[in-house]
Amino acid sequence: MATASVRGPLKRHPAAVTAVLSVVGYALVIGTFLGYVPESVFPELTLSQVNRIADAIAVINTTATLLLVAGWWFIRQDEVRKHAASMGGAFLLILVFLVLYLTKIGGGGTKEFVGPTLPYYAYLAMLAVHIILSVVSVPVVLHALVLGITHTPEELRAAGTHRKVGRVAASAWILSLSLGVVAYLMLNHVYDWQFVEAFLLPVVP
Repeated sequence: MATASVRGPLKRHPAAVTAVLSVVGYALVIGTFLGYVPESVFPELTLSQVNRIADAIAVINTTATLLLVAGWWFIRQDEVRKHAASMGGAFLLILVFLVLYLTKIGGGGTKEFVGPTLPYYAYLAMLAVHIILSVVSVPVVLHALVLGITHTPEELRAAGTHRKVGRVAASAWILSLSLGVVAYLMLNHVYDWQFVEAFLLPVVP
């Protein structure tokens, strides 16, 4: 993704940087779910606000998916700068998603699917794959990003690591985000749901 080489520990130790960033990301998410993040961090959200955030997250994830697909196409056309811009934009959107998602979970709550048995199992299957891919793809995505930021296109081509890691990262990321959007549509716009308030803060009626 880079157009100029970066010197320093980021370039010399990309695996270590990836590990640190991955641990921080996992800690934020797990800490929020387990209630270890201070209550003061999250605003109290009404159900209406939770719904609006869920809608915003769906738009963000859809846009990020389109950027990832565009980035993949650009690199196949050897348009490195456009590839870098697309992938960087997708990553920034995912950071926005993470902030909104943690805010929704920590300050509002979650929705549980209420619908027929067959769609329910399909929803659970998609959600499970979405979550698993989201979790396992974090270090892969971050490693591809760190390599892209700290190396020139020539260095990346010579090493080949970014290309291999990037394929895995983009594939997992696109599939995860796509399934997440489909699950969102099923939960919010196709079938019924029930709201479960956050453990940290009550929802304002």
